Amino acid sequence: MRPIGYYCHHQGAGHWQRATLLADALDRPVTLIGTETGRSAHQRLALPDDRLDGFDGRDGEAGRPEAFHYVPLRVPAIRERMTRIAAWVAQADPVLMIVDVSVEVALFARLLSVPTLVVRLAGLRTDTPHLEAFRSAEALLAPFPAALDDTGMPEWVRAKTIHAGFLGLPAQAAAAEDGSILVIYGRGGEGGTLSDLVAAARAVPERAWHVLGPVSGEVTPAEAPPANLHLHGWVPEVGPFLGRASLVVGGGGDGVVAAVAARAKRFVCFPESRPFEEQTAKARRLSALGAAVVCEAWPTPHCWPEVVRDGLALDPGRIAALASPDAVAVTAARIAALADRLDRHRD
Repeated sequence: MRPIGYYCHHQGAGHWQRATLLADALDRPVTLIGTETGRSAHQRLALPDDRLDGFDGRDGEAGRPEAFHYVPLRVPAIRERMTRIAAWVAQADPVLMIVDVSVEVALFARLLSVPTLVVRLAGLRTDTPHLEAFRSAEALLAPFPAALDDTGMPEWVRAKTIHAGFLGLPAQAAAAEDGSILVIYGRGGEGGTLSDLVAAARAVPERAWHVLGPVSGEVTPAEAPPANLHLHGWVPEVGPFLGRASLVVGGGGDGVVAAVAARAKRFVCFPESRPFEEQTAKARRLSALGAAVVCEAWPTPHCWPEVVRDGLALDPGRIAALASPDAVAVTAARIAALADRLDRHRD
């Protein structure tokens, strides 16, 4: 059986998590391709890191062709990455390449005569490079429900898209909520600031605040963290904290939103800055659906009590309605059907 290649981008953890879940659900062999592929039972093709400092989605080259985002000149790691991908394609003869995400890899796979399934993230991605990558693909895969899609996307793009829903593990049975507030910082962002968290916890002293992920900065002895603020850093399992929380505060990344929706948690969303308004666009749709309270910036201390009240007043059924417990299985079945069709077409 011809394999599927799955390219994973190295910003944040969501690409790798999606790839692993889908690969586990597919009967075909899958090779995970990328710089930070982590642990997996699947075949892996490791690529050298080609990132430039301060990369914001574009390489800044004055003469960059309009079809690309990232083609800086004289970067040996890029040559090595593409060489390894081409060598793997020549050896493995994949039936399909899933690209999550890279315009350049999507178009390179097409140049290598490999059909692609291109992951389309949230946000208004109507620039030339994205549209050319979308045009080159057999189909597009959106890792969010159709209700969160940006209304400004062209109709032909939406029609070509498989809206997979949130691709995460189904929520396990959890303990009863204990009134706590859970703040989550993911791997793709800058993390939290200690002084902001101290001020927020002091502003709402009647609730325990649990913080997961990186926190930076210092405070004076007079601003020492109060007893209701608990900094846990990275934890192996977020589920127990989510299960007990009465309110979740976090960014608009796929992983956080999926976890909150799966557990029907009231959500205060702080969209982080991303290219193409990825998190901002998603947050706007969550707000329009009544599924989250959205704050464009970290509130001042005197605003926090109102933010918490508004968050606790949300109907958790609104965000729960966006989750589908069988999203991974259904999406894997659609990928398998696409691969089978491509195999038959080749014969």
